[in-house]
Amino acid sequence: MKKYILLASLLFTISINAQFKDQLDKPVDIKSGIVKDNTTSLFGFINPENFKMHHAFDISFQTFGGGNLALTTYTNSMFYKINEQLNIQADVSLVNSPYNTFGKEFSSYINGLYLSRAQINYKPSENTSIIFEYRNLPNGYYSPYWNGYSPFYRNYFIENSAFEKSK
Repeated sequence: MKKYILLASLLFTISINAQFKDQLDKPVDIKSGIVKDNTTSLFGFINPENFKMHHAFDISFQTFGGGNLALTTYTNSMFYKINEQLNIQADVSLVNSPYNTFGKEFSSYINGLYLSRAQINYKPSENTSIIFEYRNLPNGYYSPYWNGYSPFYRNYFIENSAFEKSK
């Protein structure tokens, strides 16, 4: 049995071939392994040229019903054009009431981070648009007599696209 094991290990070691490549001609470049060239995509799939942001900051003071309310709102509107027919947008707002006469409970109720709008726009043809929209409007903004469209509202994706203006 020992003969067979010795013979098998001898045949196995004889059949192993190794190859040595001389790499002395090639200089060692450590920097290329650490530093990568900038790509045109963020995280590998988001193209920053198709991503736009708009910022708004509002400060208001209101007096009503025997009370006072100071309100600050920062809104970040983000737009991303996936392709010529499909794009998405979202409005994220940070609301803070630094002063009011309604108490701390009211401040904790109104202060916070809100997704005020998320929208997916798809335009399969010239005369067809499909829009999926989520809105989170505070109480008092919704009226059954108002259709929700304003001629002063800027929709950067459907008409007069900000991407088209930047080209």
